[in-house]
Amino acid sequence: MKRIALSLGLWFVAAVAWGASDDFPTLKLQNWHQWRGPLATGVAPLGNPPTTWDENTNIKWKAKIPGKSTATPIVWGDQIFLITAIKTDRQIELPPAAADAPKNPFNIQRPKNFYQFVVMSVDRRTGETRWQQIAKEEVPHEGHHPDGSFASASAMTDGKQIYVSFGSRGVYCYDLQGNQKWSRDLGKMTIYNSFGEGTSPVVHGDSVIVNWDHQGGSFITLLDATTGETKWKVDREENTSWATPLVMDHNGRTQVIVNGTKRVRSYDLNSGEVIWECGGQVLAAIPCPVSDGQLAFAMTGYTGNALYAIPLDSTGDITDTDKIAWKRKDPGTPYVPSPLLYGDLLYFTGSNRGILSCLNAKTGEPVIDRKRLEGIANIYASPVGAADRIYLTSRDGTTLVIKKGPELEILSTNKLDDGFEASGVIVGSQIFLRGRENLYCISAE
Repeated sequence: MKRIALSLGLWFVAAVAWGASDDFPTLKLQNWHQWRGPLATGVAPLGNPPTTWDENTNIKWKAKIPGKSTATPIVWGDQIFLITAIKTDRQIELPPAAADAPKNPFNIQRPKNFYQFVVMSVDRRTGETRWQQIAKEEVPHEGHHPDGSFASASAMTDGKQIYVSFGSRGVYCYDLQGNQKWSRDLGKMTIYNSFGEGTSPVVHGDSVIVNWDHQGGSFITLLDATTGETKWKVDREENTSWATPLVMDHNGRTQVIVNGTKRVRSYDLNSGEVIWECGGQVLAAIPCPVSDGQLAFAMTGYTGNALYAIPLDSTGDITDTDKIAWKRKDPGTPYVPSPLLYGDLLYFTGSNRGILSCLNAKTGEPVIDRKRLEGIANIYASPVGAADRIYLTSRDGTTLVIKKGPELEILSTNKLDDGFEASGVIVGSQIFLRGRENLYCISAE
């Protein structure tokens, strides 16, 4: 039945049922409505994209995208939603005081130019822009890492509205036709080493979760999805992190699980109360947690390594207790990419390098132990999976397709002419790759 649905074109099925919010749990399986896909694991359960492509093969269309962004697109029906930051020629005079100059290892300077912070819809069938809206135009108060951008957070949709975060430039809600419904200014963030912002918003039911970790008063807040008004706001004892929250329903309670430099915490969606917490992570929490419905897996891999499997039925502070299902401190956890949870297999890359590990998610035992990926030197994109295959895209445009399983079996090596920081998106028979310059739709159909 799955193959029949795919042959009919899942994008058409979703488009016909476009506004049926009651069907959202079903429709999200046919789309890619959030940063890590329909299940927040990196897997497209109904996907079956090609395994081979290049600039002249299996490219359905290729569209030039204005501005600069490292944000992964999302897909709903026949629309692809993405954000970007477009640098303008307008400038301001910066204060000359030495105290105002940033101090960071990359000599990241405060920008002088105004940027347009843009939300876009691209037609999934043709690659043509359907609408493009400027959410805000201003000069950012901080710069960003040379590999980053001022538009790093993925949008999210509940099938009725689009929710986007430009961080210090605001959180915005649009309908699917590009009409702005509301906006919120949550303040200015002070990011560690001026590396830039990048946590994606998460929508669940009638609420939008925004995590706000930085060097100047961190918090997590729940906004009303219809109005943008605050439902609750809870302070966090954290410095800068970039990990997107994970929402999980477990035993009649909805948990918001947030990775952090100091610890992983689970919050009650309704009240903001901390359900459980666990210390042990290392600096710069970027990978987002994943869960199999029983365990939450949280990992970090900068200036150290940490991977914890935490039961969702935990309560209180379980740091250094036997309540932790299993943990690993050996090298191999990621710095920037998030993990892929495919069935009972937990895949991740070491630091930002092409070194692959795979663990048994139930036990933590290695299945593939830090094997080098031929042709991939540097990787920011998170792995994605479909049809018992894993897709890993490097910054230089090489994508390895490997077979899901206990051995590192490479099925194909594919190369595009663009560079890639954003992660792949799989919907039906298509895979979308957003490069620094172009958005690719890859399909054999």
